[in-house]
Amino acid sequence: MKFTKMHGIGNDYVYVNCFEEEVKDPSKTAKFVSDRHFGIGSDGLILIKPSTIADCEMDMYNMDGSQGAMCGNGIRCVAKYVYDHGIVPKTHLRIATKSGIKELDLTVENGKVSLVKVNMGSPILQASQIPVLVDQDTAIDQPIVVDNVSYRFTGVSMGNPHAVVYLDDVEHLDIEKIGPKFEHHDLFPDRVNTEFVKVLDRKTVQMRVWERGSGETLACGTGACAVTVSSILNHLTDDEITVKLLGGDLKIFWDRDQNLVYMTGPATTVFDGEIQIPE
Repeated sequence: MKFTKMHGIGNDYVYVNCFEEEVKDPSKTAKFVSDRHFGIGSDGLILIKPSTIADCEMDMYNMDGSQGAMCGNGIRCVAKYVYDHGIVPKTHLRIATKSGIKELDLTVENGKVSLVKVNMGSPILQASQIPVLVDQDTAIDQPIVVDNVSYRFTGVSMGNPHAVVYLDDVEHLDIEKIGPKFEHHDLFPDRVNTEFVKVLDRKTVQMRVWERGSGETLACGTGACAVTVSSILNHLTDDEITVKLLGGDLKIFWDRDQNLVYMTGPATTVFDGEIQIPE
């Protein structure tokens, strides 16, 4: 199987051009290629496929083989791939995902994509659609007890469910311990991605993320969008902020007049390769 390894501020995936390649068992393949000892090493697998309704289609699988609906860092890399390889030589793209068609604007330098702005769509705040099992219509600043400790979280879906938790210190957080307990908490029937956030000022937040099915990653695009929406709803930040993640920074803007969230960030190719997939 031919592949390209790419990352968006450290959120790395193995990308396969399914215009040319066929991946018969994506779930099994995702688990294999994600392993850094016996495979390639990544946060998962992303398939770039032809589409009858958009310029191309993106299928995303986590490192545990589960399928994700959307990946903000991943879709920027898909845009870079199809442009840089001449598959879709346009600077405005429409990419189909499991959470709908996303529109992207590309910044090109020396013939290669360097920066991508993604219209991530409208945030879902209705608790039943995220889903979060609370009595209210929304889950804004809700109490939750995890491992006998009381927290407060805000639930947002950007195509997949997020719980945003504000802390005074995220650098020393034992995320390997607390992350899985949030992910599998009874309030989240589909499991949840959890963002642990420290507000630095009205325009800047610091974030670490525990992604369902992948664990802690260096970055999460949909998570950064959820954090922005949550921070505005909780009156902590302005409408446009910089989200500082372990792998780098993302610029997020929630246009509340149109109720659309825009994410801008880089996309980077690491290397191309070929790997033998076990039967």
